[in-house]
Amino acid sequence: MFDASPLSSGCARLFPGAPHACVGVSPFNGYFTSERLVRLAAWTAGNFDDFHFFVPDEVTAYTLEALGYSPARAKQKAHRQSCHVHNKITTALTTLGVPDPASRILGMARLWEMPAYRSVAHEVGKHFETDQGFRSACHSASTWVLQGKMGDVPNAGTLRLAVRYFLAELPLFAASGLITGNTGSMFVYHQRVPFLQRFFDGEFAFRPNPGQGFLVVREPVLEAAGR
Repeated sequence: MFDASPLSSGCARLFPGAPHACVGVSPFNGYFTSERLVRLAAWTAGNFDDFHFFVPDEVTAYTLEALGYSPARAKQKAHRQSCHVHNKITTALTTLGVPDPASRILGMARLWEMPAYRSVAHEVGKHFETDQGFRSACHSASTWVLQGKMGDVPNAGTLRLAVRYFLAELPLFAASGLITGNTGSMFVYHQRVPFLQRFFDGEFAFRPNPGQGFLVVREPVLEAAGR
C-alpha cells in the first residue's frame, strides 16, 4: 500500500520495531485527500502498536501571514481549513473502526497542554536563540516552504513570521515518542525535508530524542510519477 523509507541510518535501526507513529498532516496540502487518509491510517494501524496524527493547525496562520494575509484573515483561514482537516482524519479513523478517534489527533491546543511538548518546545526555542547554525538552518527550512508557495526569496520580516510555524512543528520531529508517552516513535511524512535530513544525521547540537526516527512514506504510484 505504501513504501516506507527511513530518513537516516539511525532511523533505519528503529524501523521496523518502533512502537508508535506520528503522522504529519499539513493543512492546505492537496496530498491529504479523504481517500488517502483512510489508506494511510490503515497502513499506520497495521504497522504500529500506537499512533497519532499531528495537525499544525492554528500555527498555519503564521505561514498565511508570511504570504500576505492580514493577521485576522490568516487566523480565520487557518481555523477553517484546520477544522476541515481534523474532520477528514476523524472520518478516516471512524471508517476503520478506530475507537475514540479524536484522542488520536494532536492539534496545537492539545499539545500545549502536554508538559513534554512544552519542555521540548522550550529546548527548541533556546537553541534557536543561542545557536546561530541551528537558527540559520531553521530559517532555510522556512525559506524552502515559502519559495514553494510564492516563488521569491522571503525578506527578513516574512521569514520571522514563517519560522514560528516550523518551530512549533520541530518538537514532534524531535520527540513525538516522548510527547505521547512512548519509548520510541517514527514521525511519518510523504516528503524529504532538507533540514530534517541534516537533523537526523546529527549535524546540530539539538538532536532527536533517543528512539525517535523519521519515515518518508509514499504510495508507489506517486514515486513512479515523480510526485
